[in-house]
Amino acid sequence: MKVFCTVVEAGGFAAAADRLGISTSAASRHVAQLEAHLNVRLLNRTTRRVSPTDEGFAYFERCMQLLSDLEEADSMISGGAHLPRGRLRLTAPGALATLRLAPALAAFGEAHPEISLDVVLSESVVDFIEEGIDLAIRVGRVGSSNLVARRIGGAQLIAAASPAYLARQGTPATPEDLAGHACLTYAHAASGNAWRFQDPAGDSMEVRVTGRVHANNGVLLAEMAAAGCGITMAPDFILDPLLAEGRLVPILADWAPPPLPIHAVYPSRRHLSAKVRAMSTFLADWFRASIPGST
Repeated sequence: MKVFCTVVEAGGFAAAADRLGISTSAASRHVAQLEAHLNVRLLNRTTRRVSPTDEGFAYFERCMQLLSDLEEADSMISGGAHLPRGRLRLTAPGALATLRLAPALAAFGEAHPEISLDVVLSESVVDFIEEGIDLAIRVGRVGSSNLVARRIGGAQLIAAASPAYLARQGTPATPEDLAGHACLTYAHAASGNAWRFQDPAGDSMEVRVTGRVHANNGVLLAEMAAAGCGITMAPDFILDPLLAEGRLVPILADWAPPPLPIHAVYPSRRHLSAKVRAMSTFLADWFRASIPGST
């Protein structure tokens, strides 16, 4: 079962064998024996990828639960019932991880020497099973409604432009004025090219923006805005360094965009492993202590 689940998570026999420290032929043999025992095909095999059949996916989910229960039982008997250990495969947006989470991940590693971190940086919402992910850190949208999300922190969106751009094109006085400006749009924004604001009375409003630059990386857009290319709207963890240096200045101060929640996301609460629980709790405590008000 463990070999089969690892093959599904890794997407292939060679990658699974590497994770388990066995030969590729041994991994293939284990799964073949399991299929013969069950008299059902569990995997679709192609030259490029291995993926579970419908029966295989259902069996995979049940096996993961059973293996988690076995691991907890072994840990209980050996005296380490709640000691987090093993490999934790974590995914997070590149900008958030690099600009804000790196110190927290380093501190977590020191506090939990029995856990090894495998960090995957991705701006898109990755698939837990296909990528073998234990825990995802997501800004804004969580993803599937079947996932469990624990809020661990927050970020504030800021609209900003360079002093040179504002001197050249003028400073917007209201969100509606953005229609006459070059706005840098972000591919993974949940609302697309519609920027949301709250007016001084607290009422929400939405304006559609346009521009000649569209990208899937917020740091790139921030740097382009600092170079005078247009107006960007991005989380504070991306813009704060550029604002501190004076390369960007905030605009529309009275029209604050709604805050973005930051969640720790995982597939199931029932079989939440000790290492996932440890990381999500650690990050929630870290945000609370190091960035007051972010939760």
